Amino acid sequence: MKQTKGLEGDKKSIITFEFNPKDGIDNPALSLTEDTDGEAVGEPRFYLLSKGSTETFGFYLNEELGCQGHVIRQVELGGLAQRRGLQDGDRLLQVNGHFVDHMDHHRVVQKIKASGNQVLLAVLDGDSYEAAKALGRDLSQMLPADIRPRLCHITRDKSGFGFSVSGVKGTFQLSVQQDGPAERAGVPSGSWLLELNGASVSNYSHAQLTRKLKQSGSKVTLLVASSAVEEFYRLHGLRAMAALADTSWLPFKVRKLHMVKGPAGYGFLLKEDDCSSGATGQFMWDVDVGLPADQAGMKEGDRLLAVNGESIEGLDHQQTVLRIRAHDDQVTLLVIDPAGDAFYHSIGLSPLLSFEDSDPASGSHTSSLPSPSASPGLCHVEVGPTGPGSWLVAAANSIGFTQVTPLARPLWQCCSLSWYSPALPVLILSWHL
Repeated sequence: MKQTKGLEGDKKSIITFEFNPKDGIDNPALSLTEDTDGEAVGEPRFYLLSKGSTETFGFYLNEELGCQGHVIRQVELGGLAQRRGLQDGDRLLQVNGHFVDHMDHHRVVQKIKASGNQVLLAVLDGDSYEAAKALGRDLSQMLPADIRPRLCHITRDKSGFGFSVSGVKGTFQLSVQQDGPAERAGVPSGSWLLELNGASVSNYSHAQLTRKLKQSGSKVTLLVASSAVEEFYRLHGLRAMAALADTSWLPFKVRKLHMVKGPAGYGFLLKEDDCSSGATGQFMWDVDVGLPADQAGMKEGDRLLAVNGESIEGLDHQQTVLRIRAHDDQVTLLVIDPAGDAFYHSIGLSPLLSFEDSDPASGSHTSSLPSPSASPGLCHVEVGPTGPGSWLVAAANSIGFTQVTPLARPLWQCCSLSWYSPALPVLILSWHL
């Protein structure tokens, strides 16, 4: 970098940069963008986090009064998030290709949880986020329109699966027969094949791929990506995987059942049993004809996935029953039938990935505050039109609020509330992910 002498008069010095394309930029995280509004706004950063089943992603996602957006906090030293590059104060913009800045905080948390052990996050540093908001920018326009691969489940007919494959080892492109099984299953012509029946094809030869297709029998599940999506992952050094995929074309759907209890109850029996994966699950049996469960569409053998928008993963039978009974007169359940459950297990994904709108049902609020003795963090503070209007009062064994609308969902099991200054409290809804 060279600095020229100042020009005559009061003009400031001009700083020029010399850039050698062979050497690159000294700081690879530096992004220089033209900004006609005079404010420096950085570029979104993308991180693919993959953890073990007993690990966490290593950060907290906060909703903070007086601070816009979904805020990355407490990035654990040496944890997965820090190793990948997430920083304290980053704002979360996308989860697996879904723009989330405008979403309810709880729904964003659920999206991350439903993603399982892999999640793709797009974030923007805090200063750039605040500058973009101040300028009235549409943050969604800073992100690619579609970065999701697609999962497609194909049932062959008498002519076959309806697609042909060309390419060399590990790189295969699909040609799709018009109105054939593949096209009806959502496979775009010219897309790139990434996975076959849950296994990567990156090490397959053409002959091996052909043999695997023949061994699939009458059904096959493909993970495919358009040229634009494939290029995005390649340029960012990321791997496209099924956990990030658009599942809307799959025939197996999670069902949402909203029930209002009748004089004879809901009309079903919840039974604990083994899942196809070998883990323990909660299943629906003895569905009484004509009662609320039957009228809502419950079928015997359905597996329960979530209660009032909260996943029951990790809960035992008694905890699940208490979750259902948390409301005296109504409940909303997410369930999947045995065929769908077996399918998602076969490709190693949570069925909740296929359910886009997992918000708690309307009417899930309650006027009573759960006992604070279980743990801190019992309330969700809702900001009204005139501001938060809520002050935290802390005593030795209790936490009290005024003008607070608590949620019935047991937030204390997975989040905590904290505050900063006693003179000016700032409440935080914080989720460890």
